[in-house]
Amino acid sequence: MTDNILQYESEIWATADLLRGCGIKESEWPSYMMPFFALIMIESRLLRLLEKEIADAGGEKAFEAMREDDRLALLIDQKQGYNKYLFEQKKSLAEICANDKTFEIDFDAYLKGFDAETKDLLGVEPGDEGEKFLNIKNYISILKAKKVLLGYVKKWSEIDLKPYSNSDITTLEEHIKRRWADMSAETAGEQYTPDDVIALMADIIASKIEPKETLLKIYDPACGGGNLLFGVEDRIKESFPNRYTQTFGQELNDALFALAKIESRFREDSKIEAGNTLTEDKFYNEEFDISVANPPFGVDWKGFQTDIRNDKTGRYKYLPSVEDGQLLFTQHLISKMAHDGIAVIVHNGSTLFSGDAGSSESNIRKWMLDADIVEAVIQLPAYEFFNTDIPTYLWILNKNKKPYQNNKVMLINAEDKFELLKKNKGKKRKVINEASRRNIVYTLSKFEENEDARIFDKEYFYFNKQTIVLTNVDNNGKALSENTKLTPSKLESGQRTLTEFAIDVFDEQKHNSLHEYFELDIKPFVDSLDFKEQPLSIYTATAKYWFDNEKETLIKESTGKKEHLGCGRIIVKAVYKKANKKQGERIEINVELTLDTEKDYEIIPFHKDEGQNKSAIADFMAKYVNKPFEYQDNVIGTEINFNKVYYKPENLRKTADVLEEIEKIDNELKVLEQGLGL
Repeated sequence: MTDNILQYESEIWATADLLRGCGIKESEWPSYMMPFFALIMIESRLLRLLEKEIADAGGEKAFEAMREDDRLALLIDQKQGYNKYLFEQKKSLAEICANDKTFEIDFDAYLKGFDAETKDLLGVEPGDEGEKFLNIKNYISILKAKKVLLGYVKKWSEIDLKPYSNSDITTLEEHIKRRWADMSAETAGEQYTPDDVIALMADIIASKIEPKETLLKIYDPACGGGNLLFGVEDRIKESFPNRYTQTFGQELNDALFALAKIESRFREDSKIEAGNTLTEDKFYNEEFDISVANPPFGVDWKGFQTDIRNDKTGRYKYLPSVEDGQLLFTQHLISKMAHDGIAVIVHNGSTLFSGDAGSSESNIRKWMLDADIVEAVIQLPAYEFFNTDIPTYLWILNKNKKPYQNNKVMLINAEDKFELLKKNKGKKRKVINEASRRNIVYTLSKFEENEDARIFDKEYFYFNKQTIVLTNVDNNGKALSENTKLTPSKLESGQRTLTEFAIDVFDEQKHNSLHEYFELDIKPFVDSLDFKEQPLSIYTATAKYWFDNEKETLIKESTGKKEHLGCGRIIVKAVYKKANKKQGERIEINVELTLDTEKDYEIIPFHKDEGQNKSAIADFMAKYVNKPFEYQDNVIGTEINFNKVYYKPENLRKTADVLEEIEKIDNELKVLEQGLGL
């Protein structure tokens, strides 16, 4: 029925014509459409429930013969919500809209006929806290004031979802919600998961499930309207009809939570909670067999960073950049995995390589690899999602890897596993078709290398960031032997000469005090000195010192002889000193010759054996570092670089062929110029 239900997609979007006609901004359309879509979802399920109860009672006459309270109790017992008006008056939305004279009275009674939870989710009675969840009451007031309420409700009432299954309705919901995301600023960063990606995630999970009749608990910590969570559940139940499933989800966005919560009530065993998973885990005492997530990309957590930093659950081993919360969701999700749990997470590329060695991002990846729960990473085709064209990846986490998978990670390049859509859907141009999906799942299950898959020891993704202090040398490979303090008698910069090095006098006509003279004249001058950029010469009682740029060495000249001291720096400092019991106030200028050092680092491949790793670092230094140096910290970093693994060098043309083509073009230009008389 899935193909048939998508016929209603255009009808749903036709309801926006009335919104456009009465001046409601396009960015606000989702807020108006969500509660009414929820309304027709609820009604379709409740009418179906009523038909079932009538059939179970032996027909309509037998059902009507029952006491009214007993009939309602039967419906309430199903825990799918109820609408007293709908069941007692037997008037659907379509029938209410048929009589424009009684419409407003009947529609109000219809809304108030829902059970308390449904009214809460729809926002029928907002209460003291103002807007609540879908906030339908507010939008009804606005539409009524614009005199389009009846027409708007009537359009929605013409969409009959009663013949369709929960899975079909979930599919329709996914199609319209992704368009809501395209136009709504409130959902920035959220990537609604397309059917084909949900199918791939579900098939990957199904390939790891054993055909036992035990409970499977499925979890999504950022479940949105529930499409991914319920889509995975539906597909798993298709593959394993005897497996009992429970679904658990949490969502921060009020409207999306309400949609997921409404959907959950029509499923066998589902729990959906509202709130921020990252700050308040509503399932803190639960672990899950299957976890799925498509958390927002590149959305910051500045607004609640205090709560994150003070979190006492232990789920966050490291705190990533406040600009992107994806790896917070990943750490949380890992904490919720059962001892043999499986997780499939959608991420953009930043989680693979962002952050330098020692950063939280790198440390999170290292923690995951150290724990050996990363089974694979799959690169999806570009233009696969509705509202982003950035590269996307599936992380496959598994706490129950096969023995031959231990300490191994598979990278699958599925960039080319797609077929083009006949018509783009937002930015989505491609779909992972069934054949491609089967190929990806088979590759992962077989866990053998092929042209699209590579397998690595997990340490392949580690690297050494070895920090060193380099000592620069002159053209002869010599460095200053030791730091030396000089007692200067004269300093020349090519523009100015100083001979007083314990200055206690100044020109009173130019400056009011010695301190002012220091601040306005001496200190700026000394700070501007650069021994490499100026012909700076330092004189002592016995020698002259300067830096030879051509030979990159310090020179000491004494009694007409020049000595090359080696590469180094000339450091000149001026200090103002207040008067004390022994000396009056003064300015002192000091000079020191120092080693010319700089901090640097080298990125070196990692070896899991400590001895081999040290040897590899030493060999690397011997081969590539030609200056004297000292070791400092070595930090182990991690990154997963698909471009490095799957790099395809461009086939360059032969030089002779390029020159031949240039000559041909040149000759054609000459003929053209002759024809134009140039």
